[in-house]
Amino acid sequence: MGKALEVVSDSTALEGELTLGHVLAAAGLALSDVIVLRHTYTDDGLRNQDDLTAARVLDYTRWQGIGNKIGLNPPKLWLVFMADGKRRSRLLTAYDNYGELTSQRSEESRLFDLRPSQALSALTDRLVVEWSKDAVNWAKLGTSAAAFPIVEIADPGRIQFPGFDRVLLTYLQLQSLVTDSRYSDWRTALGAVQGVYLIADTTNGKLYVGKADGQERILGRWSTYAKDGHGGNIALQALADLDSAHAEHFQFSILRVFGPSVPAAEVDEAESHFKHALLTRQFGLNRN
Repeated sequence: MGKALEVVSDSTALEGELTLGHVLAAAGLALSDVIVLRHTYTDDGLRNQDDLTAARVLDYTRWQGIGNKIGLNPPKLWLVFMADGKRRSRLLTAYDNYGELTSQRSEESRLFDLRPSQALSALTDRLVVEWSKDAVNWAKLGTSAAAFPIVEIADPGRIQFPGFDRVLLTYLQLQSLVTDSRYSDWRTALGAVQGVYLIADTTNGKLYVGKADGQERILGRWSTYAKDGHGGNIALQALADLDSAHAEHFQFSILRVFGPSVPAAEVDEAESHFKHALLTRQFGLNRN
């Protein structure tokens, strides 16, 4: 039998006020499993919006000071919000906490094994709560954060395709690309071209160069990665065998695109060139 969900106060529901607790309950998340963090821009941390990349936010969040507000054994789901003016706080991302990496502990800091989570992913960048008046307390257990009022749930806007040379996606974003209506412009563009693409493992910097040719197009090829995380590639399959969630560390980009009528041999030649230039056979994840 699963863990019972904590009951959110009925008074707010009767008054018509929507709270974070109501949202968590609707998502089937137990309050005791959740901790809510609020990041702010600082000179020695996340400095501005340019720092709000998936890799940078993850690195910033997984390092925590000794004895700080997250507690000795923080819950398994971390919901990360970003200060959005006064006490407004916008949902930035969510992580599953696989525990502290105690071998990395120092006198001043602790490192946690955090991995991207799909929890509340449909509300990322859309859900805005009002933090409690003690905003200096930037970490709140779910039982406390449940009372935070929801002040905004923005409409999901269409995500503009940035151009082939500016495509940069996390694995979770790639999965959204395949299914989310907001990415319709992306699917149209990527479904029209052949190309050579790059997968980077953000845990160690290793690279994989791949191609999408013929009728498959880039969209078709990337859709297979969205389903299984490895696309049948030998080295990526080996990583998946060791850790089924390892694909969540992958980052996808495009090296070169070709029109649909370009011969497969030309695409093959470009793929071989990039494997050679980026040394992905010797030091990366290509096995041929």
